[in-house]
Amino acid sequence: MITRRPLELGLLIFPVCLAAAGMAMLQLVLQAKHTDDLRLVALFGLCMLAVHAVLAFRLRSADQELLPIVATLTALGLVAVARLEPELAPRQLQWVALGSVAAVVTALAVPRIEWLGRYRYTWLVGGLVVLGITAVFGVDPNGSNTRLWLGANGIYFQPSEITKIVAVIFFASYLAQKRTLIANAPLRVGWLTLPPLAYLAPLVLMWGLSLMLLVWQRDLGVALLFYMLFISLLYTATGRSYVGVGLLFLCLGAILSMALFDHVQLRTRIWLNPWPFASDEGYQLVQALTAYAAGGVIGSGLGYGYPEYVPAVHTDFVLAALGEELGLLGTMGIVGLYLALVFRAFRIALRATSDFSMLLAAGLGTVLGIQACIIMAGNLRLMPITGITLPFLSYGGSSILANFVMIGLLLRISAESQPETSADG
Repeated sequence: MITRRPLELGLLIFPVCLAAAGMAMLQLVLQAKHTDDLRLVALFGLCMLAVHAVLAFRLRSADQELLPIVATLTALGLVAVARLEPELAPRQLQWVALGSVAAVVTALAVPRIEWLGRYRYTWLVGGLVVLGITAVFGVDPNGSNTRLWLGANGIYFQPSEITKIVAVIFFASYLAQKRTLIANAPLRVGWLTLPPLAYLAPLVLMWGLSLMLLVWQRDLGVALLFYMLFISLLYTATGRSYVGVGLLFLCLGAILSMALFDHVQLRTRIWLNPWPFASDEGYQLVQALTAYAAGGVIGSGLGYGYPEYVPAVHTDFVLAALGEELGLLGTMGIVGLYLALVFRAFRIALRATSDFSMLLAAGLGTVLGIQACIIMAGNLRLMPITGITLPFLSYGGSSILANFVMIGLLLRISAESQPETSADG
């Protein structure tokens, strides 16, 4: 009965083979450090097969290309962690297994996707309370001077990963209800076209409070992610881009951040010219740029690079390590996978049966795409460095779990949007 989803099953062969080939290469190049990697590949394959089996029996009509794309990115992430921090590879696999369970539970446990939208203010309050608790009681297990985690005794999670899902649900639900009023009642101030403030008050309130808490925690990457999500979903819901006011507030926020926060000033100076800081604050970025240059077009080969010279390479700069060893071609392949992931999310949104499910799918795809763009742009010195992770590739339990929950929601939306008889693509 697993062949109910033959396309998905066939495509899942590739990420498993990719993980096996990567681990085998690491064993050949770095023999002493990689003795259990093939066992990790087998367990990874079982996780993906288990998710496929559950979908085949319970959500046959769900999108069949989404899981293979995610599995390919996850396989690359598992190989990258095994290459960069071998002792963390089993833990990364544990998070992938938990994430697979979270995706399945999310896809099956929600009665109907519209059920999530009924409790938007509950999600709003819960998300803000969690952020407030983190701002007051948060800890910094990595010594990075940012208290972004909750937990103790080696067990930590990052609440902002959960809050971004809450933000998507709230924005999608509210805009689904108010989209017509917002689209047909614009406010004009000179050359700017503004949304009607009366209808957008709850959205602006959540955006403002979240931004204040995140800036207080110095998590500017997530603050930017929230802002871009807000603007993109507003455009998706109304068809009005509000580009002028969006750029205006973005510039004002950047100016205020530069004036108020020393770490923003430092990151901006490093971004504009990292070379004077190459021996201290700019060391990470300079080493990442050197890694890209050393990789060239085809890369130095898996295991033959020097990613250990890049600090925090397995979290913030995993793309630099892969760029050195897989080269420009490998890096473009990774970018292509993220484009394919966002494309599938938007395709699910176009086929959705309600405004809320459409906006929710579009918002989830936007979050995954923007998050990938922000961290990749920071790695490539196209914008200042931020502290967010590369979805499915970077090491980190909170990120893995949150991303798989989003995939579970996308699978559920796609299953509700198609009849069971059209499950072959």
